[in-house]
Parts: sequence; C-alpha cells; structure tokens
Amino acid sequence: MPKHIFFNGRFLAQPLTGVQRYAIEVLKALDMLIACGRIDASGMRLEVLTPPEPCSPLPLKHITVRQVGRMRGNLWEQMDLAWHARSGLLVDLGNIGPVLHPNQVVTIHDASVFAVPEAYSPAFRLKYQMIFWILGRTARRVFTDSLFSKAEIIRYCGIPADKIQVVVLGKEHILNVPSDPGIFKKYSLGSKPYILAVSSNSPHKNFSCLVKAIESMGSTEFEVVIVGGSFAKVFRSSDLHPPESVRKIGYVNDSELRALYERAVCFVYPSYYEGFGLPPLEAMTVGCPVVVSRAASLPEVCGDAALYFDPRDPADMARQILRIVHDPVLQASLKQKQQERIQMFTWTRTAQEIWDEVLRYAV
Repeated sequence: MPKHIFFNGRFLAQPLTGVQRYAIEVLKALDMLIACGRIDASGMRLEVLTPPEPCSPLPLKHITVRQVGRMRGNLWEQMDLAWHARSGLLVDLGNIGPVLHPNQVVTIHDASVFAVPEAYSPAFRLKYQMIFWILGRTARRVFTDSLFSKAEIIRYCGIPADKIQVVVLGKEHILNVPSDPGIFKKYSLGSKPYILAVSSNSPHKNFSCLVKAIESMGSTEFEVVIVGGSFAKVFRSSDLHPPESVRKIGYVNDSELRALYERAVCFVYPSYYEGFGLPPLEAMTVGCPVVVSRAASLPEVCGDAALYFDPRDPADMARQILRIVHDPVLQASLKQKQQERIQMFTWTRTAQEIWDEVLRYAV
C-alpha cells in the first residue's frame, strides 16, 4: 500500500499574504525536487486537499490537487479535511490544522496572537491561541521560521524545544516573475525618488512610527510608497493617517512589487514583531538597500546586510533612512553584503528540510 501524505490546501482559498506564499512556494519546490530526482516519492501518494470554493491555481506535476468535502472555512478545515486525510499524514503549512487529526505536522510561523493580541480581532485571536495550544501538544512535529519564533512558541505555548524545528524561508519567487514598470504610470510614481515599505495595515507592523519619522524630516526630496492590503476581519485598524509625501497604494501583484523594489532608494521595514520577515529578504534579493527595525527575527534574517533602528524611536528611524538615502557608497556596500546573505535562503532548502521530517511520520 502506498504511503499517504496530504497537505492542508485551505491556503489556496485565502488572500495571498506571507503565510500563503510560504505554503505555495514549499509545495512548488517540493514538486520540483521530485521532478529532478532529488526526492524519491515512489510508493507514496501526495495530495493537496482543498475546500469546495474558488481556489488559486497551483500547477504541480507530481502532487495532486483535489477538492474535497462540502463545508467551507473553519468547519471544512476542522471536519472535512480531518476526515478526508484520515488515512495518512497531514501536513499543515499555514499555521493551523484540524485538532482531531491524529497524525500531522504543522508550521507555526510565529506567536503574534499571544505577543501582540491587540493586532487581531477577538475571534481570530481566540481561535488561533486555542489551536496553537492544542496542536503544539498533538502534532508530531512543529516547524517555525526562526530561532526567535521558536523561543516565542516555547514561551507562550509550552511546546518542548526538541519538538520544534527551525526551517528558514526562501526568496526565489521574487526572481521568477518579470518586473512590471507599468506600476509607475498606474500610480503616477517615479517623478521623485522614493523609499518603499511593504506590509499589511496592522499595529505591530508599526507604520505609525514610520509616518512620525517622515514627518520629523520635514520637507523632503523623496516620497514614501507603502504597499499592502488591509484585512479587517483579522487586523484591527492602526488608524494610519499619512502626510501627503506618503503614498499608500494597496495591493500590487508580484511583478509590480519587483519593479517597486528595483527602483526604490531603499526599503524600510518598521515592524516590531515578526516571525521571519519575508519582504526585507525580497528587497535584498533584487538589490534594494534595506533599513529594518532591530527587533524580533529581523536581525536573524538580515544579518550585516541592513541598517537597523529602534522601532519605537521615530528619530532613529529617520536618521538611518537619511543615512542610506544620501550615501551611495553605503548603498553599494549593503548591496554587496545582501548578495552574500541571500544565498542561505532558498525554497528548495525549505522544502527539503520539511520533507526529511515528513518521511519520519508518513504512514
């Protein structure tokens, strides 16, 4: 009988954020590793199980994508998914899974629902806190993105340290799309130099501090472009009211985002709580100098290839931004260090390390 490995595909019915990006890229890399023979999946049945609702396409050659069940949302994940994946190992790549499934491994990206509860709606926060606590005890293995996140999950969920494995993220996705310069005409950008920030409008992303930093600079020769959606059901409003020099343009696709990274004077990431921090890695990958907060996992990811500031000190943030804006030599130095730093982050590495653990529990 073949071994059954099922992947929780609910992420394909959700808006694309870092969590969904992770799941998509891990599965694509896993499929590629099977195709090139670096992973032997013979004698195994691999399936992504999705709910009966519109889902993003996921073109895979060696992993089946199959729609199952009749329910939707949380009920589908907790009931239909658990039933249809009952004969094998279930791999949850998007933070949570069905609490009643007896054989699963799960990626918990961070402990922000505990550490920054004010950033989430009460219903979302309570659900995730409860499921993290349960899965931390019942899952066979827990993956997370950084040493920082591992320490936080141990702290808040009480999961034994030897049950948690750190598996870093990759960056190839931003190189696999063409740059789309049409974004500049679409939003009338590019007439002035700009600094770029990317994230959702959530309090722990700390854009209020960025706005204060920009205001403290007074009249500047550059603009600030903020990219990202706002998910009201998940995040509480941060009541961001930017000055005229700050342009908040909402959601952009990957090609548009790459173009914005490539032309930005620098990329700023003011978040004070991150399990990993994918946008700074994306920026470094395409050669955009990075200025990030000295907090959470960000020093782990960026190393010596970024400038750092105190995320609660707008004046410090402003100083570091102005340093990089006005110093071409510093920009060049950071770009060189970035190209060395990003070599340690690949989706093939992520997928391989997860697969090695999955094999231990496949039935």
